[in-house]
Amino acid sequence: MKREIIKTLDGSTTIHLEEWNESYHSKHGAIQEAKHVFIKNGLSLFEDKPVSILEIGFGTGLNAFITFLESQQKKQKIDYVGVEAYPVNAEEVLAMNYVEELNALEFDNIFEKMHKTEWDIKTEICDLFSLTKRKQFFDEINDFEIFDLIYFDAFGYRVQPELWSTEIFQKMYNSLKPNGVLVTYAARGVVKRSMISVGFTVEKLAGPPGKREMFRAFKKV
Repeated sequence: MKREIIKTLDGSTTIHLEEWNESYHSKHGAIQEAKHVFIKNGLSLFEDKPVSILEIGFGTGLNAFITFLESQQKKQKIDYVGVEAYPVNAEEVLAMNYVEELNALEFDNIFEKMHKTEWDIKTEICDLFSLTKRKQFFDEINDFEIFDLIYFDAFGYRVQPELWSTEIFQKMYNSLKPNGVLVTYAARGVVKRSMISVGFTVEKLAGPPGKREMFRAFKKV
C-alpha cells in the first residue's frame, strides 16, 4: 500500500495511505487533534497523580510524545504502553516534524529514543515517563484492570470496522481499572453501541478542528 508524507492544516505532518484515502491523523491538524482528543479530554482528568496509559495505535509516536511533554510540564509520572502491529519505518519517523511544531527542540533526542527503543521491553525514557511499545494486533490484548486511560486511535471505522467491534471494546473495558476512561476521535453511532454493549458509559463531546464530535467512555463501577 502506497504511503506518503503529507502536511496537515496546522503545519504538522502525518502519513497518508492512498489506497484507503486514510491518514494516521486528521488532515485538519495532527497536533491539534492529538491535544484536543487525548490530552484535553483524556489526560487532563488525571492531573496530580500517576497515570497508566494504553494507546491503541502507536503509529508515528505523536500521542506518546505530546503526553511526554505534558508529563514534564506537570511533573506527572506516566507509564505508557503503545500497541502497534505495523510500526512506521525510520524514514517516516525522520519526516515527522512534531519536535519543531511543538517548539520542543530540547527533547528531539526523546522523540528519537521513543522510536529506537526495543519492542516489548519497558524503557525508562526519563524519571517521569516510561514507555513500552508492544508489537501486537489489537485482538491479542488480554490485560486486566491495568490502565487508567486508553487512547483509542485506530484507523477509522470506514476502512477497518473490525477494530471497532464489540470484541475489541470488551478487551478495552477489561484492560481498564475501575473508573478508567477511554477517549477516541470517533463519533459513529455503531461505535457508541459497541461501547455501551460491553458496559461503558459513553458521552459525546465537541470534536477537534474539522470534526464535530468525539466520544469519551467511562468504566463506571
